[in-house]
Amino acid sequence: MITASRRLLPSTGALAAFDAVARLGSFSGAADELSLTQGAVSRQISGLEDQLGVLLFERSSRGVGLTVAGVDYAKSIGNALSLIRSASLKAMTKTHNDQLNLAILPTFGTRWLMPRIPRFVERHPEITLNFATRIGVFDFEKDGLDMAIHIGLPDWPGAECTFLMDEMVAPVASPAFLASHPVAGAEDLRALPLLHMASRPGAWNHWFQSLGLRDAPSQGMRFEQFSSVAQACIAGLGVALMPLFLIESELRNGEIVQAFPHQVRSPSAYYAVAPVAKTDSRPVSVFREWLVEEIGRYRDEPYFA
Repeated sequence: MITASRRLLPSTGALAAFDAVARLGSFSGAADELSLTQGAVSRQISGLEDQLGVLLFERSSRGVGLTVAGVDYAKSIGNALSLIRSASLKAMTKTHNDQLNLAILPTFGTRWLMPRIPRFVERHPEITLNFATRIGVFDFEKDGLDMAIHIGLPDWPGAECTFLMDEMVAPVASPAFLASHPVAGAEDLRALPLLHMASRPGAWNHWFQSLGLRDAPSQGMRFEQFSSVAQACIAGLGVALMPLFLIESELRNGEIVQAFPHQVRSPSAYYAVAPVAKTDSRPVSVFREWLVEEIGRYRDEPYFA
């Protein structure tokens, strides 16, 4: 007699046979994929249907097709088998506990973090880093990520935020642009094309208000990433409010210069964020400690403030 729990848990062989036939629409094709005889696949499917008490396939002289119940079952089983294969691979390669799936901000990741990652790899060769690019708040579990570098406020739901550093911004432009558009005072910037970041809609207003001036004009080009803003500055399209540490190379080689010598601390700051359930996992804690250490080393570099 088959118990209720056993009835709800078919063999992996039967599920693999069902998944193959559902995907390929053929018993013979499934047999080839699974290295079984067509009769063996047919017996697996019949046994599964008997166990569930549901007809999963409609058989005819024209072939085989899923029933309505079969379509629903195939969707769920396909996802379940994929998770089992992934878990088995991780167990076989023994890397599951030594991986860190990290979400990084595009410009911060490429310009600040990546040049320093070799030091982490050298110190912790046992941890494999996997990178994904994310902007804004996302679902860690849904995206399969363990940790994120976040710019904003420490208010991520269900996560622990570790402060990394503040962000100092200043108006910058190309030397050629400033030569044809002289800036004697901060008020002069109001008449110039101001470049905006889509993720920082109030940045210019914040900068002008820090000097006791009226809000900035709203017109001007908008960009998704700081790297695009930097290129727009170099091309002479206007003045941008940029985090200085993200454009160190352009400042050093003179492609971009400060348009006015007034830096402002951005309302946003950088945080290492991890879901509460993973804050104590070894890869997360090791990388967080290393990151805080790297920030400490960076405080003495030229454009940190």
